Amino acid sequence: MPFALYMLGLAVFAMGTSEFMLSGLIPDIAHDLHVTVPAAGSLTSAFAVGMVIGAPLMAVIGMRWSRRDALLLFLVVFLAAHAMGALTDSFDVLLMTRVLSALANAGFLAVSFTAAAGMVPPNAKGRAAAVLLGGVTLACVAGVPGGALLGQYWGWRSAFWAVVVLSAPAVLAVALTVPAGRGDGQVPTLRDVRAELGVLRRRRPVLLLALCALVNGGTFCTFTYLAPLVTGVSGIPDGWVPGVLTLFGLGSFAGVSAAGRLADTRPVAVLAWGTAVLAVGWAVFALGAARPEVVLPLVLLQGALAFAIGSTLVTQVLYAGADAPTLAGAGATAAFNVGASLGPWLGGVAIAAGHGYRSPVWVSAGLVSAALVTGAVALAAGGRGRRAADRPREADEAGREAGETAPAG
Repeated sequence: MPFALYMLGLAVFAMGTSEFMLSGLIPDIAHDLHVTVPAAGSLTSAFAVGMVIGAPLMAVIGMRWSRRDALLLFLVVFLAAHAMGALTDSFDVLLMTRVLSALANAGFLAVSFTAAAGMVPPNAKGRAAAVLLGGVTLACVAGVPGGALLGQYWGWRSAFWAVVVLSAPAVLAVALTVPAGRGDGQVPTLRDVRAELGVLRRRRPVLLLALCALVNGGTFCTFTYLAPLVTGVSGIPDGWVPGVLTLFGLGSFAGVSAAGRLADTRPVAVLAWGTAVLAVGWAVFALGAARPEVVLPLVLLQGALAFAIGSTLVTQVLYAGADAPTLAGAGATAAFNVGASLGPWLGGVAIAAGHGYRSPVWVSAGLVSAALVTGAVALAAGGRGRRAADRPREADEAGREAGETAPAG
C-alpha cells in the first residue's frame, strides 16, 4: 500500500476520535451543559446528519479542486470547529460545531475513498478501504478511551483539544504526501452529477447502501450509549469505561483487518454469515446486559463483526460504483452515517420512553435483523430474476438444437 494512504489513515484516525469519543463523554457533557443524557446523545446524531448531508455535497464541491487541496481544506475546517467547541459554554453552539465538523469530515472521507481507490490496483479496493477504516478503528482502540480518560480527569473539553492536537500533524502529513490528483478548477456540470447519481441508483448500489445504513445503525445505537449501559445495567465501575471502549476498539480493528482481503475475494460469505451472527450477538447482549461476564466478550465480538461487515459493504459500494468515481465514496460515507444518525436517535427514543439503557441493544438487534432479511429477500429476488431471464434463452437454445437434430423431410 502507498505511504500516502497511511497518512490519510492518520487523518481519519483524528476524525474518528472525534466521531466516537462522545460515547465516553456524554454523561459529563449532559451534566456540564445542563441537558439530559438523550439530548447529549443527539450530538452524535447531529454529527451523523452533517455527514449524510455533507458527503455528496462536499464531494461535488471538491470536484473543482485537486484532491490534495480539497483534503487540506476539509481538515483545517474540522480542526477549527473543534477548537470552537472546546471553548463554548452553550449546548446549541456545541451542536453547531458538531454539524460543521461533520460537513468537513464527510468531505474529507468522500475524497479520501476516491483518492485511495486511485492509488491502488483495481482489485485492491478492499485493502485500501481497510487502511482508511483502520484509522477509525484505531480511534476506538486508542483515541476514544484516551478521550474518556481525559474527560474523567480534566473534563470533556480536554478531549476536544486533544482532537485539535491530533489534527495538526495530519494537516502537514497530507500536504507533504498525498498526490494532487484530479481537479481542473472547473465547476462540475449538472450532467456530470446526474451521470454519477444514475450509477448509484442502480439496484445493486442501492441495496448495498441500504444494508450499510442498517448495519451501522445497529452499531452506533449501542455504542453511543455503551458508557451508561455498562455502568448502569452491567454494574461495571466508571473507571472501567475506557477499558470497555478499548475492548470494542480492539474488536473493530481486528474486524477491519480481517475484512481487508476478504472484502475483495469472499464478500458474500462475510456479509451473509457475519450479519446473521451479528444479529444474534446483539440479542444475546441485550438479554445478558446485567452480567459483565457476558457483556465484555460480546463488546469485543460485536465490534469485530460490525466493522468487518461495514468495511465489506463500503468496499462493495466502491466496486459497484466504479463508474461514479466522485460520488461512490460519498454515497458510502452518507449511508454509513445515515445509520450513525438513525441508530442513536432510535436508542434515545427508547431510553426516553422509559425502557432503560438496555433498550438500545434491542434496537441494534432489530436493525441488523432488518438488514439480514433485506439482503436475503433481495438475493432471492435476484435469483428469480436471473432464472426468468435465462428461460427464454434456454428455450431458444433448445429450439435451435431441435432444428439441428430433426430429420430432413
